[in-house]
Amino acid sequence: MSPSPETRPPEITDSHCHLDFPDFAGELDQVIARANAAGVTRMVSICTRLRNEPEVRALAETHRGVFYAAGTHPMSVAAEPMARVEELVALSTHPKFVGIGETGLDYHYSAESAEAQKTSLRLHIEAAQETGLPLIIHARDADEDMEAILTEGMKIAPYACVMHCFSSGPRLAQAAIDLGFYLSMSGIATFPKSQEVRDIFARAPLERILVETDSPYLAPPPHRGRRNEPAYSALTAKVGAEVFGLPLADFAAATQANFDRLFAKAAAHGERGSLSA
Repeated sequence: MSPSPETRPPEITDSHCHLDFPDFAGELDQVIARANAAGVTRMVSICTRLRNEPEVRALAETHRGVFYAAGTHPMSVAAEPMARVEELVALSTHPKFVGIGETGLDYHYSAESAEAQKTSLRLHIEAAQETGLPLIIHARDADEDMEAILTEGMKIAPYACVMHCFSSGPRLAQAAIDLGFYLSMSGIATFPKSQEVRDIFARAPLERILVETDSPYLAPPPHRGRRNEPAYSALTAKVGAEVFGLPLADFAAATQANFDRLFAKAAAHGERGSLSA
């Protein structure tokens, strides 16, 4: 039985998850059903190694409301063939392929591959410029180089971008906003010790905010320390509403409009999951 309009949760999009990861093996139908019951009617499943793209594509083709993006994660750059612009452009022709990445810079775990990461990031930027699809950025302990490369790319040609799972410093946040980019709020923003991250979001324009899980990682309380899943983006949205001083329904509606604006291909596709209980 479907919930009545009065009890139905506000619709939310989990703009970044990893449904192909082994953490969800054997129970993906149940995971997606729980997400739908929580109001999460769309999910973008991110492929982090291009050789795994066929598997992630198949998930999007199989499940209503699931879209996908693909790229080479910065922590995988040293172990994977360098992405090619034409390869990413070719993938973008699939009707449910809606973003380029995730790509970016990670000097916390992978500083030894910094130069290769920069090359990879620039190639992904070029693919985003050519396809018109949003770039999906992972940034960790690389704020200065990240700001420089993103700004350099914008001087060459315009492109759209989301700073996924944003937990960097205020300068990079402001640089991203100034470039017209979006900041995505993950479970990190719900952690008790993440007040600085919440303050950064509070200073950002509401029309540039998305929500995500990055599941299976970074589960928000009360699930912290356990596997995250798309349903829990509703818990992050609740904290986001508090950060912006809004009712949950209003914050959810704003992030939905933001997702539709940035991920216009997904919005045009129109597909959403069922909200049946």
